[in-house]
Amino acid sequence: MTPEGGPPELSFPAPGWATITLARPRHLNRLHREDLLALQAHFARLAGDATLRVVVLTGRGRMFCAGFNIDELGEGPSAGTGTSDPHLFERTVDALEALPVPTIARLNGSVFGGATDLALACDFRVGAAGMELRMPAARLGLHYYPSGLVRYVSRLGLPAAKRLFLLAETVSAEELLNLGYLDVLAAAVSSDPTDALDAEVERLAASLLAGAPLALRGMKLSLDEVARGELDPARVRERETRCATSDDLREGLAAFAARRTPKFSGR
Repeated sequence: MTPEGGPPELSFPAPGWATITLARPRHLNRLHREDLLALQAHFARLAGDATLRVVVLTGRGRMFCAGFNIDELGEGPSAGTGTSDPHLFERTVDALEALPVPTIARLNGSVFGGATDLALACDFRVGAAGMELRMPAARLGLHYYPSGLVRYVSRLGLPAAKRLFLLAETVSAEELLNLGYLDVLAAAVSSDPTDALDAEVERLAASLLAGAPLALRGMKLSLDEVARGELDPARVRERETRCATSDDLREGLAAFAARRTPKFSGR
């Protein structure tokens, strides 16, 4: 990686756990087109990993992400990315939301612009003390893309979505917790604020790693479909039946009866 940073990095800190790290700290982890393509490649790889149980998305440095690099707005193949897709950002965020395994946004700092939707596409968000959020689309003259608007309204409600999009306010971490944007706000309990942030992320990840993979994957997809108004009862019944006849359910019931920790296989 150069001193200017580089594309998002993928690592596997523990069995079943993947971490994607935005890696342009000198530029507040703003996202370039090459970063979006790298994220899509990471998501595609992780979507096909049957051993995966949880994905954590975070940033390096003092900010989670400053959003899309607006200098590249309107650029196409001349930017050297090999793509002229005007919906590249939207497709990238949608690919994150579509990951079959639960995801956690580890918000190590403030989040601005399109990065607010990137974090919202995760299933859980853990914020660092002192972080802030701002969605400045209205101040830039931008109308946000459809799936992002749906995510905001379905996950936060219409009043919160209007406040964040139309007023373009800078919102504190405490307010984000009250709005439901943050699931957990890490307390500043030590000289190193990342200690509390990491503890909360690890707590959530441990809970997800302990769950039955088939049930977690199925219910994540079904809940997101309900939120988007796309519920297909037949598809949900299919997931329900698969879990009902799975080795995971048999193991879960046996472990419960024996008062031991289950060892799920994802089958």
